[in-house]
Amino acid sequence: MVEFFPKQLISIFGAANESSYYTAFAIKAFRIYLCMIVMACINKACFIFLQAMGKAAASTALSMLREVVFGVGFAVLLPLFWGLDGVLFSMPVSDILTFIVAAILIFHTYQELNTKVVQIK
Repeated sequence: MVEFFPKQLISIFGAANESSYYTAFAIKAFRIYLCMIVMACINKACFIFLQAMGKAAASTALSMLREVVFGVGFAVLLPLFWGLDGVLFSMPVSDILTFIVAAILIFHTYQELNTKVVQIK
């Protein structure tokens, strides 16, 4: 919806009578900041899966990595190079890097599960 109907979504927040500059920036911000929302959803599913598997520490560490280390770190670091666009790109970059770390953790968790299944047989 963010990609296909940005003006309609922005109008929900009372931007109907704002300047064209505001609308253009809002559309740009929506599209950049939320472009990796699918990966963010996958990351959340990974957090929940790890908790369900009894790996609360790994789940918490992964969540903190995304929100604090990557989220805050890139929001501070990227603007030094790209200005305001750096702030907008901080969450997509955080989502991509968290996805990579989550994929590694999930892979290791599945390997661990397979090892336990083989030992039981």
